[in-house]
Amino acid sequence: MTAPHPRLSINQATIKHADLETALRVTAEAGVEAIGLWREPVNEVGLDVAARMLTDSGLRFTTHCRGGFFTIPDGPDRQKALDDNRRAIEETAALAAAGADGSTAILVLVAGGLPEGSRDLAGARERVRDAIGELVPDALAAGVTLAIEPLHPMYVSDRCVVSTLGQALDIAGDFDAKAVGATVDTFHIFWDPDVLTQIARAGREGRLATYQVCDWKTPLPADVLLGRHYPGDGVIDFESLTRAVVDAGYTGDIEVEIFNEQIWATDPLEAVRRTAAGFSSAVAPHL
Repeated sequence: MTAPHPRLSINQATIKHADLETALRVTAEAGVEAIGLWREPVNEVGLDVAARMLTDSGLRFTTHCRGGFFTIPDGPDRQKALDDNRRAIEETAALAAAGADGSTAILVLVAGGLPEGSRDLAGARERVRDAIGELVPDALAAGVTLAIEPLHPMYVSDRCVVSTLGQALDIAGDFDAKAVGATVDTFHIFWDPDVLTQIARAGREGRLATYQVCDWKTPLPADVLLGRHYPGDGVIDFESLTRAVVDAGYTGDIEVEIFNEQIWATDPLEAVRRTAAGFSSAVAPHL
């Protein structure tokens, strides 16, 4: 078996049912050099313990998932969400410091869906902008980049009112590029006729914070959140997207992030190895 590409990072969601210790172990055992973590498994063991485990693994830390959910109207729940995002910023900084050389302090943000009973998309997006503005001082102080992730439009009602990379960059553009950038995730943006132009724009504006890959294949499952596949198993043109990201100046690690019940049911070491093989054949040739 060939060695995994050195820029491959395993997003922990790909092996969701593995605890943090297992996720770190199998990623390193498979020869992958980097990992993106999720808040829930980190918080299960506590931040200090998680940071030590990450250091001991020898892996680079690429992103922390996730912050966001900013569309809540003013009130105590919105304040709770902002406070939780401040904790996420602190976690991101601590984990980036604990990871191997080349780790990056990037907190991925999912904007949040329409509040119950609301049809006001424009207003929800403005609340996202306002919330990010409140968090920018915390991000700058911690050296963390908030990476707004546009999600496919099918998630607009329940998960994310930011559906295109252009919308994410429009919000980010109000703030310091050191503090606010964008996540380019192939699953969510491959369909957008303007995506290559917007990737180039993200590069020009210094806001291409992280690149995440997985594939799209239909039919989607009943829970459309779980319709992601190994790179190369679906219809996404990784050549054009990856070359656009490279041309935009992105030189960082590239995460594979998959939500799929069958993949989650696979032995986690085998899933990491299968992920690495898909990345090597579908993405790596275009780097």
